[in-house]
Amino acid sequence: MTKTVNHWIGGKTVEGTSGQYGPVTDPATGAVTTQVALASAEEVDAAVAAAKTAYATWGTSSLAQRTTVLFRYRALLDAHRDDIAALITAEHGKVHSDALGEVARGLEIVELACGITTQLKGELSTQVSSRVDVSSIRQSLGVVAGITPFNFPAMVPMWMFPLAIACGNTFVLKPSEKDPSAANLLAELAAEAGLPDGVLNVVHGDKVAVDALLDHPDVAAVSFVGSTPIARYIHATASANGKRVQALGGAKNHMLVLPDADLDAAADAAVSAAYGSAGERCMAISAVVAVGAIGDELVAKIRERAEKIKIGPGNDPASEMGPLITAAHRDKVASYVTGAAAQGAEVVLDGTGHTVDGFEDGHWIGLSLLDKVSTDSDAYKDEIFGPVLCVLRVDTYEDGVALMNASPFGNGTAIFTRDGGAARRFQLEIEAGMVGVNVPIPVPVGYHSFGGWKDSLFGDHHIYGNDGVHFYTRGKVVTTRWPDPADAPAGVDLGFPRNH
Repeated sequence: MTKTVNHWIGGKTVEGTSGQYGPVTDPATGAVTTQVALASAEEVDAAVAAAKTAYATWGTSSLAQRTTVLFRYRALLDAHRDDIAALITAEHGKVHSDALGEVARGLEIVELACGITTQLKGELSTQVSSRVDVSSIRQSLGVVAGITPFNFPAMVPMWMFPLAIACGNTFVLKPSEKDPSAANLLAELAAEAGLPDGVLNVVHGDKVAVDALLDHPDVAAVSFVGSTPIARYIHATASANGKRVQALGGAKNHMLVLPDADLDAAADAAVSAAYGSAGERCMAISAVVAVGAIGDELVAKIRERAEKIKIGPGNDPASEMGPLITAAHRDKVASYVTGAAAQGAEVVLDGTGHTVDGFEDGHWIGLSLLDKVSTDSDAYKDEIFGPVLCVLRVDTYEDGVALMNASPFGNGTAIFTRDGGAARRFQLEIEAGMVGVNVPIPVPVGYHSFGGWKDSLFGDHHIYGNDGVHFYTRGKVVTTRWPDPADAPAGVDLGFPRNH
């Protein structure tokens, strides 16, 4: 019998009642292994109602109570790393080591949330006027929601709800219906850690569930990570409904390689950043911009490394890259490679015909490398979200920066060089939210914030770090005047001499 993934509402598993289910596939075999309940608007309403009820007490709970739960939660997550990673591999397809890395990066934000006591400290100015003090504090919003993508089914939710609940909010998570099981395990472990019922809820679903959250009057804020068209829709719809929104969209991340760069290091970085997690990362390097005469040598070095990558099931320790999430996505990724030559590119590696012995029905695709790609080609303009690396050629540093800044995306970028002056110019001149200097995937550590520019972010706040704390709280300023005890009416003497 096919396993069913149900909702987690009010601290317990709740069976779906909509009658609608979505298939969950093992990408390595192509077989449907699970079905996931797809929530109706009424089921979303039940999750929001549970969160609203829990907020009445969680929103006024002490910081000590919240952090005690979060410290226990962190320990449980650490103890169950392999279990979470195994669910990710089974439903997403990424190799186990990559899934473990995802859990580790999510844990960084749980650790940040454990230190929320210092993050929520306010400010105080005394004696701004005679006997007048002014203080600034931050308070929770209420019920907040997170809508997360398939490519990081554990990490991205952990970028959201630990900080949100540490700040005193309650949370409704709508994970991707393509790989839903990790989200349920995260919620179950939170309950085991002592998180009160209703503080963290998980509803599975499709656009019906998303729209129900965007429209719900009791949802104060929405966090989203996904493609740019959907991010734009989330931001416009939720904002129109009076909600605070952070909506992180797609990317076309460039890596600029200067003539003085260590080409072996640059090639290693390009292969890791382009093909890791089968290219299904919003921070993947999908475009290498080679400056000057180094292009041929750089492409040769990338090809040499890419040809050695072992592709296979994610639960095979020998595998370095797994399959894509669905067959439909695999076919779409392949179309960019098969159409590249007609649009002027040189196809150095074509991975579209790749299969794995014994797993012929899996969603396999090999590594593809396209050289001399033009900026008006589909392979360059679109976010492919697969193991396809484009190489573009420019004559100068200035040409490279101009090409990169012309992109509508501005998520992450990198420069490879030995020249500190060039690197300094680059980090100031490039129009992107995250910059790596000889670092190909510049995902910030948890106590800094993650987010892009331009069509890669809709809303004012980046995710996690200080921006995350500010997103999940709102400021309040209190101005106070108290009479001096020395001014008390004659009678009781409190011992304050009249010396002024």
